[in-house]
Amino acid sequence: MKKRIAILGSTGSIGTQALEVIRRHPAVAEIEVLSAQNNASLLIQQAIEFKPNAVVIGNQAYYQAVSEALKSYPVKVYAGEEALNQIVTMETIDLVLCSLVGYAGLKPTLTAIRSGKDVALANKEALVVAGDLIMEEARRNKCFILPVDSEHSAIFQCLIGEHYNSVEKIYLTASGGPFRGKRRDHLDKVTKEAALKHPNWKMGDKITIDSASLMNKGLEVIEARWLFDLQPKQIEVILHPQSVIHSIVQFIDGSMKAQMGIPDMKLPILYALTFPLRIHSDFTRFNFLDYPELTFGFPDTGLFKNLSLAYESLDRGGNVPCILNAANEVAVHAFLSDRLSFLKMPDIIEQCMYAVPFIKKPEYDDYVDTHRETLIMAKELIRKIKTI
Repeated sequence: MKKRIAILGSTGSIGTQALEVIRRHPAVAEIEVLSAQNNASLLIQQAIEFKPNAVVIGNQAYYQAVSEALKSYPVKVYAGEEALNQIVTMETIDLVLCSLVGYAGLKPTLTAIRSGKDVALANKEALVVAGDLIMEEARRNKCFILPVDSEHSAIFQCLIGEHYNSVEKIYLTASGGPFRGKRRDHLDKVTKEAALKHPNWKMGDKITIDSASLMNKGLEVIEARWLFDLQPKQIEVILHPQSVIHSIVQFIDGSMKAQMGIPDMKLPILYALTFPLRIHSDFTRFNFLDYPELTFGFPDTGLFKNLSLAYESLDRGGNVPCILNAANEVAVHAFLSDRLSFLKMPDIIEQCMYAVPFIKKPEYDDYVDTHRETLIMAKELIRKIKTI
């Protein structure tokens, strides 16, 4: 049976790939809602092709343009953050695919869960910021949270049928990004152009920089802690440059299960859209002869400090992961704007982690305040840096 879905962030990397999946497999889903923040032109094209019930343009400055372009189509047009939060409560939505970038995904994810919607989550930051709150709401409302990140989808798939068996450890695999094996003197002079050249995956700018700095893997550690109810010591990161083994579960008897496939985000997207079923796809099949060697290694957390900061934020708990995430968003934006060097990013994040007031048991409003305070502090710290 077709699922009626809302895609939040339909013009981004995950959103466009999700629409490609549906374009190639139209029996999978019916589009109810599409949303974008600024890319009005692509949102209009998508709405004309898929004819959703409604679209939301986050930036209200584009409302008139979108509304005018779609006036002859049976598509309702809304604008603004509050419209996005309200629209995910529509009774005609079965599944919300949240592919918004960063902190922006938190409120609509919570709203969707509180209205009883299953969520296909590509926005790891929502769980990083308030994982305890989101998972509690999901349990209370009996909602599925279906991970779309390739690593978490892999763990999720490995755990199917293992409900009664205890997990000893999980391994999150990381490609290592474009700077795997590089020395500090190389990273001192890294440009954004070099950092945006990921060897295996095609992603948006923010997540690509996070991958290069290993912050993405740190955020995934925090996400896995909440999704799979694990302790930090049960989550290990290993480098796997080929990105073929997407992650591994080790059980208490010592046996291990790994999920494998070519590095293509359309595979975990399709699984999230069709869960609990698998359907036949026309995607490229994995060929072992194309990968005669699968190699592994340990990340250099001394040089790529963001990964160790993520573990530290989990150990401290409370609102510290929220601080980590907010400071990283500012640092990445500054790096992409040529206002901060690659190796200065973790310095800004660490300073914020110890300067923003600690809250042991935060509520939703505490997370909102923490995020805002951290943004202000991180921007001020960057402003004070006189040389890069």
